[in-house]
Amino acid sequence: MRASERAYAALRADILEWRLAPGTVLAEVEQAERLGVSRTPLREALGRLSAEGLTTPAGRGVIVTEISLEDIDELFELRETLEGQAAALAAKRGDPEIFRQLHAELQAAPSSITGAEPAVAEYYELVGRLDAAIDAAISNAYLVQAMASLRVHLVRIRRLAADDASRLAASAAEHSAIADAIASRNPGLARAATTLHLHRSLTHIKATPAP
Repeated sequence: MRASERAYAALRADILEWRLAPGTVLAEVEQAERLGVSRTPLREALGRLSAEGLTTPAGRGVIVTEISLEDIDELFELRETLEGQAAALAAKRGDPEIFRQLHAELQAAPSSITGAEPAVAEYYELVGRLDAAIDAAISNAYLVQAMASLRVHLVRIRRLAADDASRLAASAAEHSAIADAIASRNPGLARAATTLHLHRSLTHIKATPAP
């Protein structure tokens, strides 16, 4: 892997997981030493992160982009438009059997999330598979690309709400309803289930104190 790719992947992961919090100054010398690369590939990596909106130029350096309540509202407005349409298209074009299987797995997820050893990582992986199934079903490369760009920021926002077991269990039930509506080939219901999930997620995030 090229040095710029390594630096980009490491910095991107640190930003998404809040190891580099919003407002953190990314000094070239410090980050190059930390990541074991020269300053040229580091600049390439920082340029890619700025193009994604994860970093912002500030003077002669860059900082990790801040996330405000206004940003969250705007992202969820866009998310409702894109994901609602995607769910509706998946209900029209997708393989019902794939979504029936995902529905069954999501139905079982709440008990594993709230158990003695919460399977949070497994739940996020399952949601990722639902997203991937919807992306594959809609047969619209432009919509998939738009949602991929949006999801980068949603990962950061998800960390604001932490891993609250009760909310994750409710979220699993909401995702289960989305999968069920798609499997039933009901575009209107799939869109409505997506809108409900996003509304409840936004309400929870905004009620959670910032880290």
